[in-house]
Amino acid sequence: MQPTTHIKIAIVEDLKDVAYSLKEMFDGEQDMKCSQVYGSAEEAITFLPKSPPDVVIMDIGLPGMSGVEAIVTLREVMPNTQFCMFTVFEDDEKIFTSLKAGAKGYILKNSPNDKIISAARELYAGGAPMNPEIARKVINSFTTSKGSSLPLTPRELELLELLSQGLLYKEIGASLGITTGTVKQHIHKIYHKLQVNNRTEAINLYLNR
Repeated sequence: MQPTTHIKIAIVEDLKDVAYSLKEMFDGEQDMKCSQVYGSAEEAITFLPKSPPDVVIMDIGLPGMSGVEAIVTLREVMPNTQFCMFTVFEDDEKIFTSLKAGAKGYILKNSPNDKIISAARELYAGGAPMNPEIARKVINSFTTSKGSSLPLTPRELELLELLSQGLLYKEIGASLGITTGTVKQHIHKIYHKLQVNNRTEAINLYLNR
């Protein structure tokens, strides 16, 4: 049974083979339709507002104006459109610049097709799709800033963040890929550095309560 409405998708990508490969992929889904493909930010800014799509898959490294600059401009005239960066870049600066500009998703170009399709659906549904490695960078940045005034290493801050979420030692170990014994050693060092006696006191300091 065909869906009554389609997720309207636009692609802004200067590499034609990549752009039209994406278009073909989206058009192959029953609930999606890609009728707009542009090779530059300038083209997108000119034509997209005339027929705003639901989702825009935006390359960062476009010729001329960048994809990030395009989002800043387009969001003002297309407030209901969701933007997802589609790029090879994994560096922190580009990730956070994109998110600050208004992108709600950040997907790497080497992602499998099913992940890209899922990302578009998630974005349309109000989610914020990201590759696991990108999400990790985002989480780590908040972890570091939240406890930046504490005399702890980035690893200890990461562990304390998980502790503040109510995770058990074995759950923290599983999340970080370390043993429960190693988690306990880290916790002991954290308590010593912060001059506290228990989890509650450590978390209160971490959250600046």
